[in-house]
Amino acid sequence: MSSITFDGVTKVFRDGTVAVRDLDLHIDKGELFVLLGASGSGKSTVLRMVAGLESVSEGSIFLDDDDVTDLGPPKRDVAMVFQNLALYPHLNVYENIAFGLEAHKLPKAEVDERVRQVAAMLGLSGLLDRRPRALSGGQSQRVALGRAIVRDPRAFLMDEPLTSIDERLRIDLRAHLKRIQRELGATMLYVTHEQSEAMTLGDRVGVLRRGALQQADTPSTLYDRPDNLFVAGFVGSPPMNIAEGTVERAEDGHLAIQIGDHALRIDGDTLAAGPTIADYEHRQIVVGVRPHHLREADGAVPHDARLRAPVATADTLGDETYARFVINAPILVSDDAEDVGDTETEPAPAERLNLWTARLDRPVRVGDVIEVSVAPGHLHLFDPRTGAAIGR
Repeated sequence: MSSITFDGVTKVFRDGTVAVRDLDLHIDKGELFVLLGASGSGKSTVLRMVAGLESVSEGSIFLDDDDVTDLGPPKRDVAMVFQNLALYPHLNVYENIAFGLEAHKLPKAEVDERVRQVAAMLGLSGLLDRRPRALSGGQSQRVALGRAIVRDPRAFLMDEPLTSIDERLRIDLRAHLKRIQRELGATMLYVTHEQSEAMTLGDRVGVLRRGALQQADTPSTLYDRPDNLFVAGFVGSPPMNIAEGTVERAEDGHLAIQIGDHALRIDGDTLAAGPTIADYEHRQIVVGVRPHHLREADGAVPHDARLRAPVATADTLGDETYARFVINAPILVSDDAEDVGDTETEPAPAERLNLWTARLDRPVRVGDVIEVSVAPGHLHLFDPRTGAAIGR
């Protein structure tokens, strides 16, 4: 297995579309790295450039220390699993898995040993005589994976391979794929638009937006410490609560963010992580709070540090309730979710009713008045002009 390195990689198509811009990224040997982005963000183009199916306009791609930028696909020795699987319908499972080995004219005994070993690993030993039309979606997916594994490539490239499979089976296959990747010690670059898939699979996850890498880190760091407003709004379900406000100083000397009729006190943990917050006093700022960091206020929380509002909608899921309430501070965003925190295109803003979500431990009904506060250290603050996280 090999590491994968992108050094200033840019891809510009003939019509002038910039699909990937100045990508600098290193994927360690044996790492499962997930590239997450919306449709059209450039993630599949990144994958195809590694495979040699798309040329690189600028920059270089390395497998270990080998510059493969100008090599053809056969010389790169990487295996790609496509979304449509591309199994040969006239070949059975054994023949589909063996196809690449036989094309390289390996001895029949070696081909047979490898195929049966991989089939056992993937639970396909009893299906080797079946044709693809007789397989379930999950079985077909494992055959496509087996065809890639049997080659023992330098790296695996996965292009949204689980998208067309139902949710329950997809969860099982994620666990199966991660187990196989660990057993093989495989370097894997996996692209998806499903954040749940990215956050459960990846050792690290890179968030791609309009061809530019926004942040690459562990799933927990992306969630807890987003680098910018786009990552904050893109990662997390339910999404982060976001609103515009101003930093003001309360009568007791504490800094607080004034959001419409409400105030959120800036606690010591948040201030210690971002001492430049004080520079925003009397200035506009963007605040974000994850729904599960909004908790019902107890007697220890000062009244000026609470958000008090009637419940607009309430959804109870098991022992959790997601309550939504109106914050009287609508944030101006574009109609495109990709433009959260966008300052490049400056889209025409559209004022929306700002509904925040709080995860509660008890059921509530529409119209009930709740009081919530932010758990210490869990305010996310962003510069309204650049979208950059303050204190990162």
